[in-house]
Amino acid sequence: MKAIKNSLPIFTFLLVFGSFQVATKAQNSVVLSGQDDNRRVLITAVPFLNFAPDSRHSAMGDVGVATSPDANSAQWNAAKLAFIEDDMGFSLSYSPWLGRLVPDMSLNYLTGYKKIDDVSAFGIDLRYFNMGDIELTDGRGNSLGAFSPRDIAIGGTYSRKLSQNLSLGISARFIHSNLSGNISSSGGNEGRPGVSVGTDVGIYHTSEILISDKEGTLSWGINLSNIGPKITYNSADDLDYLPTNFRIGTALTIPMDEMNKITFALDLNKLMVPSPPIYKVDENGQLVIDPNTGNAEIEAGKDPSRPLISGMFGSFVDAPDGFSEELQEVMISFGTEYSYDDKFALRAGYFYENPSKGGRRYFTMGVGFKYNRLGFDFSYLVPQVQNHPLAETLRFSLQYNVQK
Repeated sequence: MKAIKNSLPIFTFLLVFGSFQVATKAQNSVVLSGQDDNRRVLITAVPFLNFAPDSRHSAMGDVGVATSPDANSAQWNAAKLAFIEDDMGFSLSYSPWLGRLVPDMSLNYLTGYKKIDDVSAFGIDLRYFNMGDIELTDGRGNSLGAFSPRDIAIGGTYSRKLSQNLSLGISARFIHSNLSGNISSSGGNEGRPGVSVGTDVGIYHTSEILISDKEGTLSWGINLSNIGPKITYNSADDLDYLPTNFRIGTALTIPMDEMNKITFALDLNKLMVPSPPIYKVDENGQLVIDPNTGNAEIEAGKDPSRPLISGMFGSFVDAPDGFSEELQEVMISFGTEYSYDDKFALRAGYFYENPSKGGRRYFTMGVGFKYNRLGFDFSYLVPQVQNHPLAETLRFSLQYNVQK
């Protein structure tokens, strides 16, 4: 990946997140009165925390909060781990990222779990997002050397059954984001790696139901992920939100006979970060500055530079266009999985994001194989929009499970 830029973080955030909006702050795209009022994309730091890393769930349209538990449960809903049947297991996932644009960017995910007893389990996970090699130059084109920006998150999970059908899970992780090394930005601030911590809280419920005299499974889940302090890459005055996400969903598994079953899953999720407001402009198209505060005046919406808790829960009521725009910020995932004897699986799904909030819309598909303790999964992404940067995204996952 080559770039002729000194101030890299904002470009990297936008490229990775797929929104490609011009922004003056990494946390939100700036919308001026009368200009692009219908496109207000939510942008956060370290968006890789919400990328679907494993092949099974990415093949199902990025659903996962209520699907059956596996080694990758920590990504989707930590509470699911308490219901996992095997004693311990590991999973390694790899995906070349934005392969149509750059040749050396990748997303890697390593996770493992261990049952403590019949009602509890713990897990660990490591996410590594490699953004390739970048040749840095100053404003005159002089080389500042090569650099490899990367994001890393290391976490642990604990999950426990509260009853025969209900469980609670908690995850905590350390986040380290190094986008520009110690290279100073164009504004004169010295660059530095961003460091933060994040917490997930999840609930999972599963129960057996009768469907045409056959015993199926109905599950639902709620997961609140990446709750943590804002992150900065230069100074304490320039803070960016983590991609705090609220996800809710359900899954229905229907047995066709003793060997065949099919699962349908639906997830709804929303970023709990402030919606970008619309700023006032004068007759020359310049931002109107409040002389008392020195900040740009807001025409509609609320100031996005709010404390963490206010920004999280206020994100449900702060959109400039009100409730209708809040609904546009909800992303929809739907997926299905056909399984034969728990040894072979076919999967497909669809992911939808409103065009005014980023416009990611794509179909997914994949297959899975299991032989004794070893499993292999593969997924493929097909966007609705031609020449989309996410086109032809591949993911590979390898699992190893040890039975009791």
